Amino acid sequence: MTARARPWNWLRADWPDFVYDNAVVSADLAQAYRLHGVMEGKAAAIGFTGTSDVALDSMADEVLTTAAIEGERLSLDAVRSSVMRRMGLKAPGPIDRAVDGLVAVVHDATTASGTPLDEDRLCRWQSALFPGGTSGVQRIAVGRYRDHEDPMQIISGLPGREVVHYEAPPSADVPRHMTRFINWFNDTAPGGASSAARLDGLARAAIAHLWFESIHPFEDGNGRIGRALVDMAVAQHLSTPVRLFSLSRQLLERRSDYYDQLNLCQRGGMDVTSWVQWFAQQCAAAYSAASATMDAALVKRRFAEHHGIAGLPERQRKVLQWLLDDGDGGFVGGLNAEKYMKMTGASKATATRDLAEMVKRGQLWTTGAGKALRYHVNVPGWTHGGAIGESLGTR
Repeated sequence: MTARARPWNWLRADWPDFVYDNAVVSADLAQAYRLHGVMEGKAAAIGFTGTSDVALDSMADEVLTTAAIEGERLSLDAVRSSVMRRMGLKAPGPIDRAVDGLVAVVHDATTASGTPLDEDRLCRWQSALFPGGTSGVQRIAVGRYRDHEDPMQIISGLPGREVVHYEAPPSADVPRHMTRFINWFNDTAPGGASSAARLDGLARAAIAHLWFESIHPFEDGNGRIGRALVDMAVAQHLSTPVRLFSLSRQLLERRSDYYDQLNLCQRGGMDVTSWVQWFAQQCAAAYSAASATMDAALVKRRFAEHHGIAGLPERQRKVLQWLLDDGDGGFVGGLNAEKYMKMTGASKATATRDLAEMVKRGQLWTTGAGKALRYHVNVPGWTHGGAIGESLGTR
């Protein structure tokens, strides 16, 4: 029987008794935990807090990318403004109720992970995603499980040539399925009734996501809520109320594979070894990316402290921050006086004088001469695409 001809997983007699081969997934889980430890160690050493730039950026990135997975493009300014307000910071940016709702869901899943899951909480999450009661211009069931009689299907393709990738349980059966899922989620949480069963925490998060997405209990918003449940499960297991990484960023980068992996399990049996293994690999990649982000943040902090950026004129501070944000070699073509003028609105004389001052203070170094003169931020180890080897004597 081909994979496409197999029954949906919830039609099997052994649903939902998911199992996985620990011997197969153990190496990937161990790697994920090792990289998580590296990430947490860096955060502790640097002193990142829940309101640090890294935490703010990580949460904003999670909100942006969990929406992007569903094809929804949010305003970065609205997301960052909402995240800052949620963290208790002043934020003059735009207000978007739908963005605020998604931020609230992501924040609640992580910071209130110790609160048991229940139907009301899930329904409030879904309601927060659709404050106007619509998805686009279509009215949907909000704040309750779906109750329509039509099949809940995941479909792609043009009209008349649709491909049904998955069909979820009938709406009438959703409450029964969800009761079992919620009980399992709470019982297998740390300190829960079944926590002694020693279900690995990341494996539990992977299974929770697959199980929830297979039920697809809401008319819309299932993907975002399912990923919030992953956040909650991981936070419960690793005791990390401060977000330092974005798993949705990694899933977005592997979006096609992500959907394929879910679909394969939704058409298969209860052995989800391949899904748990793939999920652990994505967690490892997300933790590694977060570590790299922390390294970059530490570089910026050390540069700012060493060179006294806070006391510089605003235009000089702005340009240096821009160069630091772009990273090693990230500023295409290097900085020159003309680009400095465009970035700051300064005159040519002021731009030339500012750049010379920053070179004298050791904040910038140069390569080339005349029209080819370029300025580079002076960070140890940064080569700026090989420019460091072009003119070591000008540093």
